[in-house]
Formats: sequence, structure tokens, C-alpha cells
Amino acid sequence: MRAIRFEAFGEPSVLEMVEAAPPAADGQTALVRVMAASINQSDVKNVAGAMKQTTLPRIPGRDFAGVVEAGPAEWIGAEVWGSGGDTGFTRDGTHAELVAVPVASLRRKPDTLSFDEAASVGVNYLAAWSGLEAAGLTAGETLLLIGAGGGVGSAAAQIARCRGARVIAADRHVPHPDAPIHAIAETLIIAARDLPAEIRAATDGKGADVVFDLVGGVMFRSAVGCLALRGRLIEIAATGQREVTFDLADFYHNESRLFGVDTLKRDLTASARVLDALTPGFIAGDYRAAPIAETCGLGEAQAAYRKVAAGMPGRVVLRPQD
Repeated sequence: MRAIRFEAFGEPSVLEMVEAAPPAADGQTALVRVMAASINQSDVKNVAGAMKQTTLPRIPGRDFAGVVEAGPAEWIGAEVWGSGGDTGFTRDGTHAELVAVPVASLRRKPDTLSFDEAASVGVNYLAAWSGLEAAGLTAGETLLLIGAGGGVGSAAAQIARCRGARVIAADRHVPHPDAPIHAIAETLIIAARDLPAEIRAATDGKGADVVFDLVGGVMFRSAVGCLALRGRLIEIAATGQREVTFDLADFYHNESRLFGVDTLKRDLTASARVLDALTPGFIAGDYRAAPIAETCGLGEAQAAYRKVAAGMPGRVVLRPQD
């Protein structure tokens, strides 16, 4: 089979298209022909050597949609989708014509999604769902999304709307005109000089019940300052700085809570259980995949990785069968 593989960490130039032996199916493992596989920022970071758990040589790629080619009889020919924090890191990933996955992780792709769309859901929605589940966001609560214009922000806004929460969005730049956040956010704050003050003004002085900080690092202190009494802060990134400081007395007097969420801790099977929870929303049309900016074949993988690394808006999708 054709696959993208890297044998050393570095720039996308370390990626090579190779002819690799196809993985084998057995009683516990199915073989999926990959029809589409998106490229995530975490895939780019993985190739660059930022993920300490990665073993080499490795085929990268986390998200996928495809057709079951080998495995249990009842799954042969089924259109499936998936993602995993192990895929592309400690086991070969989805940027290949075929990928081996545990039978327990197989989930049927919603008919409402194309292969390209289904392959674009995984990491963004896994992070959004896991974060909001950790914080226990409920109807009537106020959610602040910091860095709302990205894929995780769009996913979190859609999930929050379905839960009956009020959404406030903040970003350095105006999100893409097609971003769902425009239709969902009650308030959209762009390039705030004093974000906590603006959040207090937008919430009658209360603050946000849940702050989902999609930037982290440089925004951490501002995020803490936006919390309502007994507010919950979700962190999934550390942009700009890994170590942060805050006023501990203020934090405990406010009875604030802090949650860290890492989708890499959820393997294919654990991630499939999140897809189970998300599937009804995609079938009903309550959720939609992020816009697809570009599709390409495996031979264009290096250029595609560079575009993702540069922050290209929308999703970049590999079609291994092209």
C-alpha cells in the first residue's frame, strides 16, 4: 500500500511517500481502506518531534473515514469514521491507503457526512466534547470561548448551543464569515484590551460559568479573571508559554476549578465512545464539520502539512486513493 512515513523528526520535508506492507486483520483488528484523512496541527507537531510518546518509523495521521475491507463479516463494506490519540503516534496512522484499527473502535459514519467531512470531525469535536464534559456545562450557563474562531471553538459553540448554554466568543481576529460562531455567540469580542472587564460587562458583573481557553499560555491569567463564582476553566493548549502564574488567594476565594484535557489520552476505542455521543447531533444537523479548504493526494502531503503548519483556515484533507 502507499503511505506517508517519517523516520526522523523535523520539517514536513522528512515525510516520504513509500510502498509499505499492508497491515493485517485478525479477530481483534479490522482493516479500513482510507477514503479521507484530515491533517491536524497535532499531526504537524508530531512530525516535528513535539510528542514524546511517538515511536519511529511512523505513519502519521489521527482522523479518518473509510470502508472496512477486512474484519468481522458484519462490518465488511461498512462506511466508518474514527480518530485516536494513539493513531499516528504509537501505532501507524491514517495517512495511508489502509489503516488497522481495533474492531471495538469501529463506528458507522453518519450518512449525512461525506468521507471528507467525516474525516474532518475527529480531533476538533473530541477536544470540544471532552472539555465541556469535564466542566459539566449545563443549560442556562454562560460559556466563554477564548480563541473561538478555530475548529475546536466552532465545535464547542455548536455543542454548547445544543445544551442550552449562552455562548460568548473572544478572538484576536474576526472569525471566517462562514464560521458557526457568528450565528451562535451572543457576544463576539475581538482583540480585547481587558478581556475580564469586557466579560464582566457582558454578564452583568457575574463572569462566565465555564471558560474554555483554546489558546492557553499567554491567555491563562485573563481566562482566570473571567470566571464567575465557582467557575470552571478548561485548558487544552499552552501557546506562547508553558509556565503560568495567577493569584492563588483570588482563585480559591472564588472557588474556581481548573481542568486539563488532552485528546491524546483517548485511544481509538475511547474516542469512538465520544463519536457515539456526537453522532445524533450530526444526523440531526445540529453539528456540522469544519469547512474543507483543500483536498489532495498522498503525493502532495509535504505541501499540505506546510499549509496546516502555516495556519491555513479550514480543513486540509488527504485522499489516499487519489
